[in-house]
Amino acid sequence: MNWKRLSLLPRSLGGQLIGLILIAVVVSQVFTLWLFTDERRGALLELAGGRVVSRTAALVDLLDDTPSELHEQIRRAASSPVSYYWISDRPALSKSGTSRTDLRIRRAIAEEIGEERAVRTQVGRNIEVPRYRHVRQRADRSKQKAATRLVPLVVAMSVQLDNGRWLNMAASLDMQRSSLARLFVSIALMAVAVIVIVGFTVRRLTRPLSNLAEAADQLGRGAEGLSVEEAGPQEVRSAIHAFNVMQERLTRYVQDRTRMLAAISHDLRTPITSLRIRAEFIEDEENRNRIILTLDEMQRMVEATLAFARDEARREEQSRVDLGEFLDAIVTDYQDMDQPVRLEAGPGEGAARIVIACRPIAMKRALRNLIDNAVRYGNEAAIGYTADDGFVSITISDNGPGIPDGQLDEVFEPFLRLEDSRSEETGGIGLGLAIARSNIHAHGGTLKLENRDEGGLRATVTLPREAG
Repeated sequence: MNWKRLSLLPRSLGGQLIGLILIAVVVSQVFTLWLFTDERRGALLELAGGRVVSRTAALVDLLDDTPSELHEQIRRAASSPVSYYWISDRPALSKSGTSRTDLRIRRAIAEEIGEERAVRTQVGRNIEVPRYRHVRQRADRSKQKAATRLVPLVVAMSVQLDNGRWLNMAASLDMQRSSLARLFVSIALMAVAVIVIVGFTVRRLTRPLSNLAEAADQLGRGAEGLSVEEAGPQEVRSAIHAFNVMQERLTRYVQDRTRMLAAISHDLRTPITSLRIRAEFIEDEENRNRIILTLDEMQRMVEATLAFARDEARREEQSRVDLGEFLDAIVTDYQDMDQPVRLEAGPGEGAARIVIACRPIAMKRALRNLIDNAVRYGNEAAIGYTADDGFVSITISDNGPGIPDGQLDEVFEPFLRLEDSRSEETGGIGLGLAIARSNIHAHGGTLKLENRDEGGLRATVTLPREAG
């Protein structure tokens, strides 16, 4: 199982920034809502409670200054559908509450009527108060009207009068319920704003980096004359400028090297041709033939060196080819020359065609070099191909002696031949694998040699489906 694919974290810079900012927004919104709701609830309760305290304190003073026979009329006049007053010999509240709101209310009423009076208070949603029908009915109606999203909060007080009796009060305060829907809407709006703004900004910042990465990939595949527009922040501009300078220097270096080797090759042709003409006049036939063979080998080495240096694959336009047909055409050419080369089964019948983008001539040259080596040293060549995860693999296997494990990487060095003789018929010039790997690398691929368990050597060419 590929755990990287199961990761919930996005891989792109924009996705990671958006994810982190959204997490910060959600956490801050929830914390802010909690603080705001608590402070708002306290403020509303203190405001409503302040009115109740003032009303109750005024009523206590009025009852203390009036005869007892008028108390019932005053009580009825002071009561309302929201708050209910009654007078009893014993307090309606058996004890006082201990919350911060209770302490604030007791402190406020003490400032109004004096601290020597006995005062009991309770604030909450489920307070049982005797003779509390009016406020209870209002609370029930509030519960039935859920659409109003109001929560009934009961404030009850018992204050002792000068005559020893108790003034009891119960009031229903409708507090706004905390709305999760509003929280979700707020977070959704913030999320949309973050995605739009951050997405646009990150895209603007990362587009030059994407262009730089694409240009670097093309440069690694042999493209020339690349120039990336310097855009984005100063740090990105500096990186792009450094890349442009680097690719100009590399291109100039390769061109200078190619011109130098071409000039050397041209200058060597003249003396080699002159020596060959002179060799024709040597009377000793054995020496004459040896000198001519040596000059011919020198001529082939010069031409091969020049072809390797120029690397014609860099100048060929790429095109899309069907890999199966491409390999079949190469194999057919060898079979027409009675060479032991065969094409093994591909992905199978009914499978989708494997189409790759490549430089056909350069790719054919690389594969031919590998096939030639397989036929020369392994007596035959078997070619197979597969496709998986955006890459194609081409294998060329033989039944030869293979290569010592310690020299599997060394054989790619130019002019290195494991065969000790100087004969091209048996050992070649020593540029075949170097040219093959150079062309494959120019396509963004890799070339790997390995010894087969059943004997022989296997060359594996791995190419991207959209090789450049």
